[in-house]
Amino acid sequence: KTKKIVDFSNKVYVAPLTTVGNLPFRRIMKQFGADITCGEMALSTNLLEGKASEWALLKRHPSEDIFGVQLAAAHPDQFTRVSELVEKYTDVDFVDMNLGCPLDLLCNKGAGAALMMRERKLKGALEGMSNNLSCSITVKMRTGWNIHKPFAHELVPKIQSWNIDGLSAIMVHGRSRLQRYKLDANWDYISQVANSESKDIPSIPIIGNGDIFSYSEYTEKVVSHASLSPTAMLGRGALIKPWLPTEIKEKRDWDISATERLDILKDFVKHGLEHWGSDQQGINNTRRFLLEWLSFLYRYVPVGLLEVLPQKMNQRPPLYMQGRNDLETLFLSKNPADWVKISEMVLGPVPDDFAFRPKHKSSSYE
Repeated sequence: KTKKIVDFSNKVYVAPLTTVGNLPFRRIMKQFGADITCGEMALSTNLLEGKASEWALLKRHPSEDIFGVQLAAAHPDQFTRVSELVEKYTDVDFVDMNLGCPLDLLCNKGAGAALMMRERKLKGALEGMSNNLSCSITVKMRTGWNIHKPFAHELVPKIQSWNIDGLSAIMVHGRSRLQRYKLDANWDYISQVANSESKDIPSIPIIGNGDIFSYSEYTEKVVSHASLSPTAMLGRGALIKPWLPTEIKEKRDWDISATERLDILKDFVKHGLEHWGSDQQGINNTRRFLLEWLSFLYRYVPVGLLEVLPQKMNQRPPLYMQGRNDLETLFLSKNPADWVKISEMVLGPVPDDFAFRPKHKSSSYE
């Protein structure tokens, strides 16, 4: 059967984001002009055990008109069996294979970024998925295991030579597995990966990923590298600045007001209660996910307060920065107690015994 191929070019794609890339968040991204969205990483072992919480990660909202799911596994038979279930029971436009997750939990089992180093298994997994899926397949990888020996430029031509039916893009995050976010993503290397493909057989579009945080950075990182697919793939940038798709499409820096930003949170809460339920459990879930998101949102420095445009991804607001009004100042706070205060503005008071410790940060509120 012919496969439905997704074309990623000239589109804004919001990468799969664990914990924070939930369905209510993706609805916000659609409101701001994202073209393509993807569910959070789902673990094949949990899906094969029929865990409802894992299957919930594959759920799509009607507004998500081009939607994919991301699978992580360590063995070809897991990818093969899960893709059979995905084909049968879900409605998706593409399935993304995770070759990028740096977490020990996955890498120690041979999944995530560790699977990049196990070519025979990788090939078997891609073939198994291709046999079972009528939709596109994509692969998201890193540059390699450590910064000194990147090998994506050797792996990609091999994947290309395997001629996997339905493989419609390879996403390369410009960092290695062991590298955290201190250093910038290496876009020259991503371009080198794209140039490493053989000219004698059909090429696979290479999509770069890492640190796109403004329209001008999209131009500088993606558009300036002719070998790359013209795709704006957003990760943390979308978490810190959910209106980034609009900026990219309208080619401008948007000095969004604090009130407009509060409206985004109100929308998120509305979507959250619809998705997780409006009982106490649903309210608690919505609050927890809102607080996780606020641990990213505070890092945005309003355009009107910047001396040099645009803000860079690793540029944090200075401590105790003053906004142009009280709400803007509150949004700039890195204190989790203030994030809780913001959650109370849109969700009502927290229970007395409430504690919050963000997954992605070391700060907490108790």
